[in-house]
Amino acid sequence: MKLSNETLTVLKNFASINQGIQFKKGKQLRTMSGGKSVLARAEIKDEVPEDFCVYDLNQFLSVNSLFKDSAELNFDDANIIFGSGRKKMSYRKTDKSMITVAPDKDLTLPNVDCEFTLSADDYDWLMDTAKIISSPHISIESDGEKITMSTFDAEDDSAHVNTIDIKEGAGSKFKVVFSTANFKMIPGTYDVQVSFKGITHFKNTKENIEYWIASEAKHSKV
Repeated sequence: MKLSNETLTVLKNFASINQGIQFKKGKQLRTMSGGKSVLARAEIKDEVPEDFCVYDLNQFLSVNSLFKDSAELNFDDANIIFGSGRKKMSYRKTDKSMITVAPDKDLTLPNVDCEFTLSADDYDWLMDTAKIISSPHISIESDGEKITMSTFDAEDDSAHVNTIDIKEGAGSKFKVVFSTANFKMIPGTYDVQVSFKGITHFKNTKENIEYWIASEAKHSKV
């Protein structure tokens, strides 16, 4: 097995959600944050030959990057064996009890109360502004006439606020708030489905990758 560039991109993204991961036999990767506020799933081109767990995914990826032509991965009972030419490294597997394991099933939204498409440009704008003005929160909000997304601080009325118009509203008013720290998606355009029951689904329109992110009931108004 070799890890393609596409799979490496997904794994680098998943490492930002949780440092540990369970690889399962097949062509699907899943991860869940330690606080269980983010679930992510991706379909990949590479075929994982068996189930195994990695405790430190960033370290695992760094080991793979040592092999310039991308390592061939083989497995024994206790190790993942990276090899290329004359070089070989045995990297220890970890027991799944040592990591947060993502569930096998996707989350089903109890209801969809709002849906729209978030463009790649708008996603980048939100993340860039959140970083620049140090916004700990992101919201999806409707005043009845239009739906907006904002980066702000829900606990500091004097903090900077960035707002971008998304689409026309449908008459209802709501505010769904997320921790910016949970917005760890691969940059791109996403179809977004919001449930007022505390979960929002983000599905990439080009790549087969999707995320479920929990909202913060403390700051949301629905």
